[in-house]
Amino acid sequence: MRIPGHVIVWLSGLAFFAGSPSSSPAQLERGTDAIVVGAGISGLSAALEAARGGASVLVVDMWSIFGGHAVMSHGGLCIVGTPVQEAAGIRDSHELAEQDFLTWGEDAHPGWVSFYVRNSRELIYDWVSGMGVTFSGGVTAIPGNSVARFHNPDGRGLGLVSPIYRACLLNPNVRFLWNFKVDGLILEEGRVVGIRGQDTRTREPAELRATHVVLATGGFQSNLDMVREHWPEGLEFPELFLAGSGLNSAGSGHEVAQRAGAQLFHMDHQWNYATGLPDPRYPGANRGLNASNGASIWLNLQGKRFVNELESTKVRFPALLEQKPARYWAIFDEKSKRQLFVSGSDWADFETIERLLLSNQELVKKADTIVELARAAGLPPDVTAESVRRYNQMVEEGTDRDYHRFGKTAVRGYDLVQGSEDEGPQPVKIDTPPFYALPFYPLSRKSMGGVRIDMEARVLDRDGRPIPGLYAVGELSGFGGINGKAGLEGTFLGPSIVTGRVVGRTILSELQRQRSLVPTTEVEAPARPTASRDQDQTACVTCHDLEERIASPRWGYSHFEKVHRIVGERGASCSQCHAEMFPYDSDRHAIDRLSQVETCKACHLAAER
Repeated sequence: MRIPGHVIVWLSGLAFFAGSPSSSPAQLERGTDAIVVGAGISGLSAALEAARGGASVLVVDMWSIFGGHAVMSHGGLCIVGTPVQEAAGIRDSHELAEQDFLTWGEDAHPGWVSFYVRNSRELIYDWVSGMGVTFSGGVTAIPGNSVARFHNPDGRGLGLVSPIYRACLLNPNVRFLWNFKVDGLILEEGRVVGIRGQDTRTREPAELRATHVVLATGGFQSNLDMVREHWPEGLEFPELFLAGSGLNSAGSGHEVAQRAGAQLFHMDHQWNYATGLPDPRYPGANRGLNASNGASIWLNLQGKRFVNELESTKVRFPALLEQKPARYWAIFDEKSKRQLFVSGSDWADFETIERLLLSNQELVKKADTIVELARAAGLPPDVTAESVRRYNQMVEEGTDRDYHRFGKTAVRGYDLVQGSEDEGPQPVKIDTPPFYALPFYPLSRKSMGGVRIDMEARVLDRDGRPIPGLYAVGELSGFGGINGKAGLEGTFLGPSIVTGRVVGRTILSELQRQRSLVPTTEVEAPARPTASRDQDQTACVTCHDLEERIASPRWGYSHFEKVHRIVGERGASCSQCHAEMFPYDSDRHAIDRLSQVETCKACHLAAER
């Protein structure tokens, strides 16, 4: 197997191993204590924890980039007892948090819940803060929580994951192998001793061995066949369902683990949303965005409201599935259009939202009157106009008599902070043209069940016994069952970090019984290279025909093709993203992945409005 040379990582004049031209599987596995499959937030957390403790770790990912779905997310974390809460005057406690988790989740795992709420500050907040993650957005109250615990990291998902990845790059005990898809495990005498897979670009097979294998492959919510197979009893499967999880959340790790004898649990515990907006970047691909406008009303295809639009997912999703068909239009006006929110690190500024969504005439309907808007959306004009008129009248009166969205009997989430006298965002009438209508559908999002693990993140077999050498973390493990049947939000990325760090400690504990370990620290990062926009790029275009390389899809090049199409649309220069390659030097012509972390912000981190 030949590992392409363009994945060398140059740091301070040293090649930190991410695969080099002469690398072979034997070289990769030599001296490796643990292989982590998946470079998402749980896998990176596991790798860094183990590496800092002295273990040698190889992180394998089927893509050419880090972060998984987490890097695309809003980045919110549910954490208990932090300085951010204290600064907001919020009094929280482990006992209160534990009660909330168990009540809201209904059948959440008591052991994991207790461990999480008592250790989330140390294992999450203190840890990521020490790597430079900041939280200036305060905390948000989410349904099911007695107090506000949803922490908003600066930079959304990218701002949360990037510092962990940077620390991995700078740790001499962590190596990366990109574009390698794992399709099986190597078992010898009942113990997992390695992985089997293939290069996603060359299709060449290979085996890699290590005494510990951590599966961090994510969930299955983008595999709609798998979602249907494990659909919750009592809910009707929608005729149109948008996939809103990571592109690679296809359940590959579940299959690999099962073939090794792993037990699955709570596969019907799925956290899906009623806020799926078709993603215009993937026409015809059934991909969806998690979006909402807090000032909008939701009208079914009969032109009528059907739910409190500010209620919890626990209420709104079943209510949507009861509609015939299960879809609706969100109606709002010109003065409220800037309240349109899209979750994700690449939707943080309004200019992007307006350009890709509100100005998209194929997706969004826009008119100067509600009747005209209804006709454009295919809604009954008279019923729609009456629904808007009635809502506006109730806003004037101060009480939502139909669904208790506002007024003295209001049921709200996502807006109140404990101890605040603010009653949350006040409802506004929909009365300022032009008016907007956005189509929404059910959205698959997160799995809360998966491969069963114990409290040390060891994978359990069908008899409930640990499979030696095999571990699972993050969404693949159903987060240990922390959520039960319903998530408190922020309880997906948070438990991903926690389970990752737990497995890192478990591996270190086992290794320490065999030999002495030498803890490591990250090396100092070199100064980031800079290059001007008009830097001479003659050598680039001479060797690299970019248009030809992105003209037709190639296996394993999905991200490469996508970002370089964006580069072409923007007219950006090579030096803007690859400053480390200028001036051209044939002896040092290699991508610096540390510098590349910063270039992610070109697409994934705009300024919050």
